[in-house]
Amino acid sequence: MVAAPGAVAAARPVLTIDGVGVRFGGIVALDEVSLEVRAGQIVGLIGPNGAGKTTLFNCISRLYSFDLGTIRFRERLLTDIPGHGIAAAGIGRTFQNLALFRTMTVMDNVMVGGHCRVRSSFLDNALRLPRVHREEAELRRESGRLLEFLDLQSVAGVPVAALPFGTQKRVELARAMASRPTLLLLDEPASGLNHEEVESLRAIILRLRDEMGVTVLLVEHHMNLVMRVSDRVVVLDFGRKIADGTPDEVRENPDVIRAYLGEAD
Repeated sequence: MVAAPGAVAAARPVLTIDGVGVRFGGIVALDEVSLEVRAGQIVGLIGPNGAGKTTLFNCISRLYSFDLGTIRFRERLLTDIPGHGIAAAGIGRTFQNLALFRTMTVMDNVMVGGHCRVRSSFLDNALRLPRVHREEAELRRESGRLLEFLDLQSVAGVPVAALPFGTQKRVELARAMASRPTLLLLDEPASGLNHEEVESLRAIILRLRDEMGVTVLLVEHHMNLVMRVSDRVVVLDFGRKIADGTPDEVRENPDVIRAYLGEAD
């Protein structure tokens, strides 16, 4: 069931980005960008190549440090969360370039994504204590449910390298969901997909929000997908935010039109 627009607007912020700036030498990658993602929203983040979208994703993932501003996740300063603790804190992510373990099976790849939730220590695992077996069994059950949700159960035992590209994309999504994220960062999930696969992806993103309660921040060049799946769209250009509104508002924004099409002669 899709959340009513009023309910989404009234929801609490899951992610608050306030005046974030990033420089690489003399290049300004992000120029004091601010935006907010509320619980239950699907927010599209778009812009021409080099606009700063992936840089912002990397800041949220703690892969990059930022020079200015703050990022809060569920009211907690992101800089208070260690980089290795981002998944356990509730932020999941897929990557533009697939980062799967290609020789491992689909099931094993997804189970890797859930290991941030495992409490057993190194010593527990070395001694193979009963709690280790219980946690592994539960992790396998949860991973199986995700494979079923994403229609991957028939390839659970297949090595990832043997699968078509579109199927591998769904495996990476399942692995990101295995950490039970509150916020899911999707980095160009439609890249390399055909029309039918993009339509399937749209349905999956909506189901993740509506059935699993996941908030989504989506970086994507596929404009048709972004405009049809997003509650709000944020546009970056040369590291600056130039628009933030509904898909219809952004579609008609003259600054956005200029950023994509250039100035009229």
